Amino acid sequence: MTATNAPAQKVAEDFVRAWTSKDVEKALSLLADDVVCEAPTGTFEGVEGYRRFLEPFANTLIGATVIDVLGSDTNAATVYAVDTPILKDFRGIDYFTVENGEITRVISVFDMLPMAKARGDIQH
Repeated sequence: MTATNAPAQKVAEDFVRAWTSKDVEKALSLLADDVVCEAPTGTFEGVEGYRRFLEPFANTLIGATVIDVLGSDTNAATVYAVDTPILKDFRGIDYFTVENGEITRVISVFDMLPMAKARGDIQH
């Protein structure tokens, strides 16, 4: 993994390590009150909106690997893989905007197809 040295990179690393270890409260504490998250499942606004997106998923994790964290003074990206009861090695990327030490915007990128197949929503 890339060494953490830029401000946004440090915030992003703290964030991804918090939620992948199921410490949702710590992760949420790194968000600006008016954070906006764009994800394949919708747009989530504010800390409580983000909680509704993150908490149910984080609570299902049975394992997680932070693959890399890249960043600069104002932007960062995290790459991770997680295991849930129905899906192994589910990968995602989050791209962050950080202002004044808080995450103000998240673009969360992950493929919904493996999750839909694992739930039986789509036949193989």
